[in-house]
Amino acid sequence: MARILISEDEKDIRDLISFTLRFAGHEVIATANGEEAFQHAQSDLPDLVLMDVRMPKMTGYEACAKMKELDATRDIPVVFLSAKGQDTEVKTGLSLGAAEYILKPFSPDQLIERVTYILSTVGK
Repeated sequence: MARILISEDEKDIRDLISFTLRFAGHEVIATANGEEAFQHAQSDLPDLVLMDVRMPKMTGYEACAKMKELDATRDIPVVFLSAKGQDTEVKTGLSLGAAEYILKPFSPDQLIERVTYILSTVGK
């Protein structure tokens, strides 16, 4: 399946997302902040990045913007996972190049459905 990088500062949520994705057959690289996500995106070149918006050291928005500046990571789809669902938040995420903005809470089935869809459309 796919190599998916997740970045979520809340351990319980990070563990749940990791478990869900591994159960669906994906390889998971889990990070706790935007800075780690940016570093791992460059070194591991995942097929997809799932990121929280509000994190320590570097926000998801900042990490996404930095990824989109580099040739090596520019085309990796980024999906924001956030409880912040105001229109301005969603528009900001999408304007930075995110493929999608998924609102928390979401069910494991919903997450797998969206991940499968996004991975099927990459490069098409």
